[in-house]
Amino acid sequence: MSLNLTEKKAVVAEVSAQVAQAQAIVLAEYRGMGVADMTILRAEARKSGVYLRVLKNTLVRRAVEGTAFSGLSAEMVGPLVFGISTDPVAAAKVMNNFAKANDKFVIKSGAMPNQVMNAAGVQALASMLSRDELLAKFARTLNEVPTKFARALAAVRDAKAA
Repeated sequence: MSLNLTEKKAVVAEVSAQVAQAQAIVLAEYRGMGVADMTILRAEARKSGVYLRVLKNTLVRRAVEGTAFSGLSAEMVGPLVFGISTDPVAAAKVMNNFAKANDKFVIKSGAMPNQVMNAAGVQALASMLSRDELLAKFARTLNEVPTKFARALAAVRDAKAA
């Protein structure tokens, strides 16, 4: 079913708002996939905070025009699903993990601001730690410093007492 002009403008505005906040966009071809598989992908994306939609390429080209993601326009060919996220790693992780389990789902390309990546670049991005994982690791590291210091003081105290 075709969209009228007003609906097309609304879609472009919605996608433009997502792109304005985005740190990464991933494109994947979904040719031959069933509805049940796409529902699973959408649920995973929602859980990870990834905006995931199947859109007309011409509408997305208009949405990214003049942004840091405009270089991605040349990659928009064929039936694509678009994953847009504010976390630079989230969209790549969700879509890459789904592609591993579904051979009909093929990652075509992706982009970070002012940098277009091929499928291998998206896979490399997906292997990185997410923002939340990095923050947890950092907090654990910061917590370890005073803990080690307290253990050292306790060991010195025990050594003097003995």
